[in-house]
Amino acid sequence: MDSSLNLNTLIKKLFLKVDWESVLQHVVSVVFQLVLLSIVLLLINWIGKKIIRHIFKTGLRGTKRSISPKKLDTIYTLVLNIFKYILMFFWIYAILSAIGIPVGTLIAGAGIFSLAIGLGAQGFVSDMVNGFFILLEQQISVGDLIQVNNIEGEVTYVGIRTTQVKSFDGTLNYIPNRNITIVSNLSRNNMRALMEIPVASDSPFEKITQTIDEVNNNLNLKELQITQKPYIFGFSNLNDGTLSIQVACYTTPGAQYNARNVLLKKYLNALKDAGINLPK
Repeated sequence: MDSSLNLNTLIKKLFLKVDWESVLQHVVSVVFQLVLLSIVLLLINWIGKKIIRHIFKTGLRGTKRSISPKKLDTIYTLVLNIFKYILMFFWIYAILSAIGIPVGTLIAGAGIFSLAIGLGAQGFVSDMVNGFFILLEQQISVGDLIQVNNIEGEVTYVGIRTTQVKSFDGTLNYIPNRNITIVSNLSRNNMRALMEIPVASDSPFEKITQTIDEVNNNLNLKELQITQKPYIFGFSNLNDGTLSIQVACYTTPGAQYNARNVLLKKYLNALKDAGINLPK
């Protein structure tokens, strides 16, 4: 009982010794500094983004420099990314300084540095280095159709840490740059569209090829973005043992899927109209 009273008395004495007015003033001062700092950084962020957007969207695009729009979009997203990380660094640094934490001492401390490495700094540095070489070697650009690992889609963002790829079903994939080891860029060269038309072994091949040639001669190549006129590539065996005539053409990047669907439909309708029965 006496020990409990002594403890309560000690707590009361400590409570009374605290200069609560000074503590409150210090807390209010720190909160005011943090609010003011956040407002200033938000203003800098807003102004900085507008300036960067103006430079890349109007300034550089209006010049006669030989910079492709895709490359400009890639550099634009990278500059925005770097700008965001710089502001974030200064915001965290200022918050810790306002609270009273000796940031410089912490950064210089070998123990904190080792802890940061253990908590994932190695992966972060690896992301940055790999992202730097991806951009330096122009492996991918915003708007390119690429395949990374088992992900295929359009590049929507290239940053110093991650790359964003939008799949054809709408899924947005966030890929750490260190995981991009082999990337297949489907937008740098003309792409091949391959149509397979099933035929029977006793089909009238001369009539079939003649019908396919007639369809090819009446195509609007510009509308389908076909760069090389379709041609009969050869024959192949399907899984069920039947034969197929392969027709190939080359299109601009990304147009091969639509061209394949349109051409295959035209071939099948033309063969049907010509009275040629095809295996089902």
